[in-house]
Amino acid sequence: MEILRDCIAPVRGDETARLRAGHGVKWGVTAPDTIGAWVADMDLGVSPAIRDRLLEVVHREDFGYPYWRGEDPVVAAFEDWMRRRHGWDPRPGRTRIFTDLLQILQVVVEHTTAPGDGVAVHVPAYPPFLASIARAGRRVVPLPMLDDGTRWTFDTEGLRRRLAGCRLLVLVNPHNPTGRVFDRAELEALAGVAEELDLVVLADEVHADLTYRPHRHIPFASLDPAVAARTVTMTSATKAFNLAALRLAVAHVGPRRLRASLDAQPLDLYGTPSILGRVATVAAWRESAGWLEQTRALLRANRDAVAARLPHHPPEATYLSWIRWGGTDPAGHLERTAKVRLSAGAEFAEGTAVDTGGFVRLNFATGPDVLADLLDRLTGAR
Repeated sequence: MEILRDCIAPVRGDETARLRAGHGVKWGVTAPDTIGAWVADMDLGVSPAIRDRLLEVVHREDFGYPYWRGEDPVVAAFEDWMRRRHGWDPRPGRTRIFTDLLQILQVVVEHTTAPGDGVAVHVPAYPPFLASIARAGRRVVPLPMLDDGTRWTFDTEGLRRRLAGCRLLVLVNPHNPTGRVFDRAELEALAGVAEELDLVVLADEVHADLTYRPHRHIPFASLDPAVAARTVTMTSATKAFNLAALRLAVAHVGPRRLRASLDAQPLDLYGTPSILGRVATVAAWRESAGWLEQTRALLRANRDAVAARLPHHPPEATYLSWIRWGGTDPAGHLERTAKVRLSAGAEFAEGTAVDTGGFVRLNFATGPDVLADLLDRLTGAR
């Protein structure tokens, strides 16, 4: 396939040998006879531009404390990418740099809520988010995702009643793990309740660049200025451009009180992302749009291949399939019998009354040979 040329790292021999030889957890903790299809990173390498910019840093042996004359280049790259790609114009002076999305979540929880407050989130949800909210002594208030027979959605009726007592809404859009891209009506329903209850909204939009046509990602902060004023938009190049280990995320902070609270913190409290993370992120958003389109084409083909073999609602974004398998521990069963490691569905609702124990999450961001083997193993285990 022509689209594979630039979006898969060069492979010598068995592709899985390259993947197992590195230090990534996805394959590192997976048994030698087992395929890793669980944690959400890709097997597809990085863009030539990202690789070249990182090698320039390495060749200069440029590993000192980060410094740029003038504005941090990540901020300008983020703002330009949002304008070009998603039609949203972030307000100047509101963007902050962090190490990852989980850090942003923890910081926002601490600055906008108190112990005992409710934090609403669609469930199933990314397990570390659920764990972080619970560890902070806040109450997870689940908004259950519902299967309407054609796609995953949620009940927009009675939102005000369900969110009473919450101070924060964590909106993951596109949604992980179902892959839904929420439409304008759904987003406006959430925005209306956030206005009524005076909620801060933390919009995790890290999968936005992996949205499949005809679906379109709508940044929550783009709905109107009043919504933007209560929204923290967090994102990163890590998912779409496969940079998880380089540890850099961006938060556009709309709420004035939250900006003031963050600015009053000690300067070094949250750490400083590295030169490598900054260089790679700028290369992603400035120079890698062509690579992203090739990669999206490959991921779409993979998504369709999974849907043809394993019945489920194909994701509208992401490289993750949320599949109802049945049983009490399908991920554990499949790892033992089919030798494929998937994410256990129960983890995506831990600490809530929502039952996701019969589901698995499959990561299909891999090459065609690995995917074909993976699907043969899983369909053979049906």
